[in-house]
Amino acid sequence: MKKFIVIIIILLIIFIGLYIYRKNEIKEKTVTVDEITQIETYLQKIYMWKEITNEALPTFQNINEAPDNWIWQVVQKNLEEYALGYEQIQEKAKELFGADFTKQFPKEGIQYLQYNQDDGKYYAVGMGLDDEEDSFVLDTIDKVQDGYEVQIIEYLEDYSKIYEQEKNGQDVQENTEYEIGIKNINEEDIFTVKSTDNETTIKEKVKENVDKFTKKKITLKKDENNKIYVTKVEEGA
Repeated sequence: MKKFIVIIIILLIIFIGLYIYRKNEIKEKTVTVDEITQIETYLQKIYMWKEITNEALPTFQNINEAPDNWIWQVVQKNLEEYALGYEQIQEKAKELFGADFTKQFPKEGIQYLQYNQDDGKYYAVGMGLDDEEDSFVLDTIDKVQDGYEVQIIEYLEDYSKIYEQEKNGQDVQENTEYEIGIKNINEEDIFTVKSTDNETTIKEKVKENVDKFTKKKITLKKDENNKIYVTKVEEGA
C-alpha cells in the first residue's frame, strides 16, 4: 500500500512538472501586443517602394547580401536630416541592420543621396514616387531562439483615380468616398475599397484573399537590448 502511494506521489510530481514546463513553454512562445507593435514598426522602416528599389522587400540569405540599392534607400528613408556626413550614414545603417551589418556606403554617394564636394556632405534629394503605395499585413509571427520568424502578405494600394482627379483640377473632398484599387505585386487587380475604409478593413480583406497575394518570410534577430534586426528574407509559404 505504501509503495502504491509512493508511486502515485511520484507520478503526480512528474505530471505537475510537465504541466509547469509546458505552461512556461507556451508562455515563452506567446507573442505580446508590444512585440507585435515593435515588429510592425521595424518592418515599416525597412519596407520600401518598388519604383525606387525594384522590390519593396527583396529576398536575401544574409543582410550583407541584400541589394545595395535597397540597403541605402532604406537608410535614406529613415534619415532625419537633409545633409549628413559619411559616419552619420554608416551609424544609421548599423542602427537599422545591427552589429552584423558590414557594408560600406559608397563614397561617391547614391542617386538620391548625393555627395557635395564643397562641404563634404551628402544631401538627400527628392524621389519620384508613383500612385501606388507598397503595403503589407502581418500574417504569422513565430518566436525562435534568438528572435522571430515573421510572414507577411504583400499588396499595393492604387490611388491613381484620386490623383487623376487632382491632376484634372477637381477637388478631392475630405470624407468623400473614392475608389482605391487593391492589387498584388504583379499589378493584378484583386478587389476595390473605399477611401473612407480604414486600414484594418483593407488588411482584413487582403487576408480573406490571401491566395491571390505573395508572401515573404522574414527572419528577425533580437539583441541583448531587445532591439530587432532583419537577417534574412525568403519567399513565403
